[in-house]
Amino acid sequence: MADGVKADAGRGEAGAGRGLARSTGLISGLILLSRLMGLVREQVFAALLGAGLYADAFQAAFRIPNLLRDLLAEGALSSAFVPTYARALAEGGPERAFRLANRLMTLLAVVLGAIVVLGFIFTGPLVRALAPGFELEPGKSAVTVDLTRVMLPFLPLVSFAAVAMGMLNAHERYATPAFAGAAFNLVAIAWAGVLWARGYSPAQVAFGWAVGTLLGGAAQFAIQLPALWKVGARFRPEWGPADPGIRAVAALMGPATVGLAAVQVNIFVGTSFASHEAGAVAWLQYAFRILYLPIGIFGVAVGTVATSGLARRAAAGDMEGVRDTVRRALRLLAYLTLPATAGLMALGVPIVRLLFERGKFHAGDTEATGAALVFYSTGLVAYTGVKVLAPAFYALGRPRVAVLASASAVATNLVVILTLHGRLGFRAIALGTAVGSMVSAAVLIAVFESRLGGLLRELLSSGLAKMTAAAAIMAPAAWYSARVLEAWVGTDGLRAQLVTGLVPVVLGGALYLALTGLLRVPEASQLLAQLRAILRLKA
Repeated sequence: MADGVKADAGRGEAGAGRGLARSTGLISGLILLSRLMGLVREQVFAALLGAGLYADAFQAAFRIPNLLRDLLAEGALSSAFVPTYARALAEGGPERAFRLANRLMTLLAVVLGAIVVLGFIFTGPLVRALAPGFELEPGKSAVTVDLTRVMLPFLPLVSFAAVAMGMLNAHERYATPAFAGAAFNLVAIAWAGVLWARGYSPAQVAFGWAVGTLLGGAAQFAIQLPALWKVGARFRPEWGPADPGIRAVAALMGPATVGLAAVQVNIFVGTSFASHEAGAVAWLQYAFRILYLPIGIFGVAVGTVATSGLARRAAAGDMEGVRDTVRRALRLLAYLTLPATAGLMALGVPIVRLLFERGKFHAGDTEATGAALVFYSTGLVAYTGVKVLAPAFYALGRPRVAVLASASAVATNLVVILTLHGRLGFRAIALGTAVGSMVSAAVLIAVFESRLGGLLRELLSSGLAKMTAAAAIMAPAAWYSARVLEAWVGTDGLRAQLVTGLVPVVLGGALYLALTGLLRVPEASQLLAQLRAILRLKA
């Protein structure tokens, strides 16, 4: 009997692992599509504007609504709303959950509308605080102010989209929310084609791109409406700030805003320092866009699936389930992000060259962006880990832990930048962000271990050591293959860039998969099984 129970438990654990992997695979595929389109969008932007005055101005202008988006809409709001909505759905059924969503959307429309108005009035001081160095270049600060005002309505648009995403994820409808980002990018790319075809000047391109950003934000929300309609949601204005669910969301959002603020505050601080170095704001943005590909594919995908499971298990008081979900999610993230980290550090310049070096984006921009990417990449494992660890504490009703981790990250980032900016320039900003993420993840792991336990044993396991060893072997092999290919075909032209930028990535990924397979890492077997299943379907 005991053996039977153990066997059932083993099958249950294996099934949970496969379920997490399958759901993550679906979301990863859709987010991969979105991130690839995001890269295409950024490629067109780089070709049109390079890293000059208007590129810096647009990137800084977009930081203001985008920072608020990350901090409020897709950060604190999502973290506070998803567990509250899931609890309302479990305890009161769809009717109660939909009423909560309607009241939240109504409240958001009022509050965010007021924020947009205030932002429009105080745009000048905001821009001067964000990018003081722009004052040194005639006209740069004024252009940034005008672009910011055009894009401020982006905040309420993506906030509505974030609520829709949270609702659908709580109903375990992952595909449409994961594809919503692709809708934004599709609209932006199509709009960029119009700007390109009409041969606009850099100033016209920058302002046209700002309008396209608003259109993309609207599309990101609208594409989710049919899926919400299918689950029974009907949006209608309903004022109810005293709703217990709204109060629960607000109570969680306060500390969650601080808890998830590390990256946004670091970006604000980094932009302030980078604004004194011509082109640096754009270089850092291009580098982070590349880093965001594995963050989105792995971190957001695993975090999205894990967050919904964590909310349900925490609501049911299943602490073992919470522990197991976090442990499995972190192990899967480690398997995926360790080779990504090593690969980006080894192949930063060839990857940047392939993605951006055309039009107004020159070889000097490639070297600078590649350098920023190397420093950013050192924090990739930690950055994605926070996507799982922070929501775990929100689900457990302990958001102050994430506040502590976030504050530690901000302080670390500031120390790194202030200490090294004089020697490293804009590269210190990327390094500060990475080291801050590592400190944040370390704090979250330490507190989780002290409260629930079970993480350090996983982190110190032989499986993680095998993943690290495989990535360490893969990186120099990929770097060497890139050097050989560069000597063979050169680096000029799309053909040479494809060969030197893409082939080493494929070779490195195949080598890592083979090594982890030989070392009997379980995640390698799961991945190979999924690949075989895909091939059988295609056959």
